Amino acid sequence: MINAEIHPLFATPVYITKLNREFTGEENNYINKIKLDCHKNASNYTSRDNNMINNKPFSSLRKELSKVIKDYFNRVLGSSNHIKPYITQSWLNYTDTAQYHHVHNHPNSLVSGVVYINADKDNDTIEFQSHRHSIIEPQTKEFNMFNSTKWWFPVNTGQVFLFPSYLSHSVNTKMGTNTRISLAFNVFIKGTIGSKEGLTELILT
Repeated sequence: MINAEIHPLFATPVYITKLNREFTGEENNYINKIKLDCHKNASNYTSRDNNMINNKPFSSLRKELSKVIKDYFNRVLGSSNHIKPYITQSWLNYTDTAQYHHVHNHPNSLVSGVVYINADKDNDTIEFQSHRHSIIEPQTKEFNMFNSTKWWFPVNTGQVFLFPSYLSHSVNTKMGTNTRISLAFNVFIKGTIGSKEGLTELILT
């Protein structure tokens, strides 16, 4: 065995945490009601309302997600107090058996996230695709985070995922009998970035 170190230099962060509570009856009733007013995505269904987190039944969830987003910015981006992250859009996704969610990313956003409202850890996953491409692809005997172009994580009810909005992701064909329900959202910032002295200042309001 060779004594060597391998560092994940310039790694793409995928932040995973879990809510400190279960979803309330009011939240679940509202989520079930919204399912009756959705539009068809490539294969699953998405709420017509894309500001879901601002609705009254989600007021408690909005506060909790704000804390999670702030933690991501502190721990991953190491951002200063001169900026304030905020959710720009949020929507519900419903995926039934044999449905899927196509590969996509989220333009005009810095960070994107997903809260799983109903998910089966034995069947439900989220899959990420690498944005780096190589023209040389030797055959791989064992996949890992260094040589893979795709990587998936199991998901469960109450989990929250945050990741850079440029990172492509998808949902494979739904297995199991539950309706997979998630609240997806995009995050941008307000405040001042850059510096006057460096001629890089930009004020976002």
